[in-house]
Amino acid sequence: MSDSADSLREQRKRETSRALTDAARRLTTEQGFAGFTIEELCAEVGVSRRTFFNYFESKENAVFGFATIDSRQEALEEEFASQHGDLLDDFIELTIRRFELFNPVEDAPAMFAVIEQEPRLLKAAFEQLAKNERRDMGLIVRRTGDDADAGLRAEVIVHTVGALVRMSMDQLLHHQSTEPFSDLITRRLDLARSLYAPSQKDL
Repeated sequence: MSDSADSLREQRKRETSRALTDAARRLTTEQGFAGFTIEELCAEVGVSRRTFFNYFESKENAVFGFATIDSRQEALEEEFASQHGDLLDDFIELTIRRFELFNPVEDAPAMFAVIEQEPRLLKAAFEQLAKNERRDMGLIVRRTGDDADAGLRAEVIVHTVGALVRMSMDQLLHHQSTEPFSDLITRRLDLARSLYAPSQKDL
């Protein structure tokens, strides 16, 4: 298959995924999360149930837009796994490039509206977050090798960067920061490094 044909196919897949999420959110707003079935959602978009599960693991994930891994994201993760630079810097760069692909800020108003109407969906959101964190930990272990501290190292990196992401998102969503996400998270990483670096005391 040519690159252009493959790109067109990937674009269609992303459009279908987006259409399913948009329809799932609209139906949740109109009828409540329990008020429609996956089959009814599929009928809204004109796809089969089988197609739905090619994109989403559950109805909850469709509402949140948590699609199965995008080919572009897979490429970014493969690149990260093969790099040999500073591990934390490279993981931050992966985080920034994922943000540029999916930009959760754009979806935030719709997500907040759905959660306000259906608070029980928060459980599914946290479960997906935990799943994503486990995936990233596995990716780091794959890159660094499975030594005695590999799992703990991966856990510390993923949760540390996760905290930096949340702080940066708070600036974008609740304080209307005009700084790019990349600048917000990089500045916080630099500050964290300075705080945790060994103190340079005179002997």
